[in-house]
Amino acid sequence: MLKELCSDGKRRTLGADKAYDEEPFVGGLRSLNITAHVAQYTGQRGSSIDRRTTRHPGYEISQSKRKLVEQIFGWLKTVGMMRRMRRRGLAPVQWMFQFGTATYNLVRMSKLMFQAN
Repeated sequence: MLKELCSDGKRRTLGADKAYDEEPFVGGLRSLNITAHVAQYTGQRGSSIDRRTTRHPGYEISQSKRKLVEQIFGWLKTVGMMRRMRRRGLAPVQWMFQFGTATYNLVRMSKLMFQAN
């Protein structure tokens, strides 16, 4: 899928969590002309993401946006009852996801309106 996306030769970025901070993954992306905006693994083995990636302002922006997305999924799991699905099948799960994200948007909008006043 990434090969098809990069067939035009433009440089792309791909964000992922720290589980993808592995040399084969990051090296494969670099060979496809894709910059890996992967969260750095700070454990014993070290990180495959080096200063070539982290020095650019886009990396920091990507990481802050990734955190925003993770917060939404965290809310959906805790408050939106999506940690363990109570329905089976694509249609019911899709409906629950859309309902949960719509609810999250309403909660977020009410907080934003309260802050504006």
